[in-house]
Order: sequence, then structure tokens, then C-alpha cells
Amino acid sequence: MPDPTIHPSDVNALIRHRRSNLQINAAITVSRDVLEQLCEVVKWAPNHKRTWPARIAVMSGESRRALGEAIATVMANQRENEFKVEKTRTKYMRAPHIIVVGATRGDTDQRTRENQYAVAAGVQNLLLLADSFGLAALWGSPADGANAAIKGVCGFEATVDVMGLIYVGQPTGTVEVPVRPATTINWLD
Repeated sequence: MPDPTIHPSDVNALIRHRRSNLQINAAITVSRDVLEQLCEVVKWAPNHKRTWPARIAVMSGESRRALGEAIATVMANQRENEFKVEKTRTKYMRAPHIIVVGATRGDTDQRTRENQYAVAAGVQNLLLLADSFGLAALWGSPADGANAAIKGVCGFEATVDVMGLIYVGQPTGTVEVPVRPATTINWLD
């Protein structure tokens, strides 16, 4: 039975309004209550076999700098471009909070993929809720080869794959609506 307090047009509007936005005021923090709500909705995504695979770390203050240093060290060891390495050292300071989200591996390759799908869907929940609070957010990918370093900073188990680093904060600007291609649908009767 549908919830009469939730109108489909409201959900549709929220989905279409959400943007990846890195125009964030790094000096204004988000309340712990709101951050907890953002993290909580990750587990409300579909999760096959109810494995509850999400692992979350909220980084604020100097922990963001430690994250950047750990990732930059990996990049430097991989002989990445020096400019990119130096930029990485401070890039996580661009927002007052970085929410690192990982997925635990499963007992089979299929279960690992299902866990990753569940966490990815959960991140979309987080992004939509952040937008509903009027926050700017951007889902960034972990640097190649930096999974272990990020897990170390975040205190994640060895069996976690980092799925993303989400910048969150008060917006300083808006992002234009991108032109999107038509949806390809194969209708089969």
C-alpha cells in the first residue's frame, strides 16, 4: 500500500534535482545529527541476503588531511604525476566532511558484487537525503591502488572495498542541469 504522505512527483523531483556539487564551504560544518541520518539511510538500500555490507567513516577536522596524505603517499609510490600527488594531499580539505563508504566482500564473487551493488544504491540514498537537507555533495572514487591506505585511515576491516569518498557540506553555488541523452528502453511483450 503506498504511503499517502509520499507523493511520486516529490520523489521524482528530488531525484532530478540532485547534482554532484563540489562548490562547498569548507568552513561550515554539518551537524552530527544530519551526518548520522545521511549514514543511516545507506543501509535502507536493497541488500540481497541481508548481509549489511556497508562500512562508513565520517572524516572531519584533521582526519581529512590524514586521508589525503595516505592516498598521496600511495600515488607517489606508484610514480603518479607530482602535481596530482600534491593536489591529493589537500583535496579532502575542500569540504568540512568526507564520508568514506566501503562494502564488505562476500563469501563468493557473486555475493561480493551484490554487496557492492547494495552499497552503491545506499550511497544514492545518502546523496538524495543530503540534497533534501540543502547540502552539496559529491561522490568521488578512491585512487587506484589506495584501498588499503584508505581502509587503514578509516579503521575498516581487511575485507572491505572502498566504494567512494563523499564530500558533504553547505553549498556555495549551484550546478547546472546537464543535458542527458534519451533513455534507451527495449520494450518486450
